[in-house]
Amino acid sequence: MQKYSKETAVGLFVLAGLSAITYMTIKLGNVSIGNGGTYPIEARFTTVTGLKVNSPVYLEGIEIGHVDKLSLDQEKQQAIVELRILKGTQIYDDAIASIKTEGLIGDKYVSIDPGGGGKLLKPGGTITDTQPPVDITDLIGKYAFGSIKK
Repeated sequence: MQKYSKETAVGLFVLAGLSAITYMTIKLGNVSIGNGGTYPIEARFTTVTGLKVNSPVYLEGIEIGHVDKLSLDQEKQQAIVELRILKGTQIYDDAIASIKTEGLIGDKYVSIDPGGGGKLLKPGGTITDTQPPVDITDLIGKYAFGSIKK
């Protein structure tokens, strides 16, 4: 009888440890099960160079979501970025989405200016006013070869 109670105790200890590891993985890794209280919207850009799935989305400097999917509309020659936005976040149909860089050569993220003059953007809606990322290497090349006027 003593043997089985020790095995049970060890089994419960291992189960508790695995549960703790799973919990920490989900919390620290920003992994969500299901849609995690978010809704989808999309933005169309001419280029999304450097942007990745799971890149953050900021509104007024506060993280409100992440990039869920990147795809291409070949007919219109645009990149489609599907964003997952936290429920309760109000974004208007006149919002402006731009791709920016953290620091000088850091990761890309999406920054949204929420607008406010139009109607609220519904789940599945599209932000039409967008600004692609600034290409630092292109700017340096233009400056180096004298294409930029002072």
